[in-house]
Amino acid sequence: MPRENNTSINRRTFLTQMTAAGSAIVLASPLTAMAAGFLPVQEKITVGQIMDAFIKEVPGGPFPNTVDTLKSGDRDVVVTGIITTMFPTVEVIKKAIALKANFIIAHEPAFYNHADETDWLQKDDVYRYKADLLQQHNIVVWRNHDYVHSIRPDGVRKGLSEQLGWEKFEESNHLIYNLAPAITLKALIAELKKKLNIETVRYIGDPAQSCKRVLLMPGAAGGRRQIQNMIDTQPDVLVCGEIAEWETAEYVRDARAAGKQLSLVVLGHIVSEEPGSEFMAKWLAAKFPAIKATHIPSGSSLRFL
Repeated sequence: MPRENNTSINRRTFLTQMTAAGSAIVLASPLTAMAAGFLPVQEKITVGQIMDAFIKEVPGGPFPNTVDTLKSGDRDVVVTGIITTMFPTVEVIKKAIALKANFIIAHEPAFYNHADETDWLQKDDVYRYKADLLQQHNIVVWRNHDYVHSIRPDGVRKGLSEQLGWEKFEESNHLIYNLAPAITLKALIAELKKKLNIETVRYIGDPAQSCKRVLLMPGAAGGRRQIQNMIDTQPDVLVCGEIAEWETAEYVRDARAAGKQLSLVVLGHIVSEEPGSEFMAKWLAAKFPAIKATHIPSGSSLRFL
């Protein structure tokens, strides 16, 4: 190897020193420091942060007494993905596992009673299978029922009216929808079945009756409340989620016998409130865009022959 003279060594040393100095100047420059601030940072968001963000938007929240509690897992779990659904069924849980989502936000109970009391189920195989599945995969389940109904506007009603395309028909009382133009009961039922993907509905009334004023009450409002709202608003038809057959249906039957033009359409509890879980997925996408939120319909547990 030929010897390098002193001039070559000095030149190399000078260039090395200048390159290092230049790098130091670039790294220290304000423009580079500013650019570094735009680099994406993977933010870790916990279950509790998401719960608190939603509750903060609810008038009067947090509520002292509510069923909207965690049914499995805890607040400090870092969220990898979210599923919104009506019921956190075993099938929904398995889909969450496949999607690597560890947070399920459900509208209704996980364990077969309103308060999700499980002391009476501890030795039951069905309960144990579901509870163990959640625990094994570290999946958190939060019931969001009272809060989503209390946000303004009501998240379930908003989701349902959007799916029906009825927002423009809504009165200020958020109960009555004035359809324009009016349609027959038969056409109304056909529209509800198509837009909500329902196979069949139960109804009382004359299919040829004209319907303009629709009292819309998703879910299970209870007979007395349904009847009182019919008295107060005088609709052509009540479209609801579910009924106690000895209450609301009997009132409508007697009303028709007394000469009133009043009909009833019973959609089913689940299908009438599932759009509220879609509302929740849209809210999550707007507030926490870095976390994937997927709406998975739980579907109805009942079939018709």
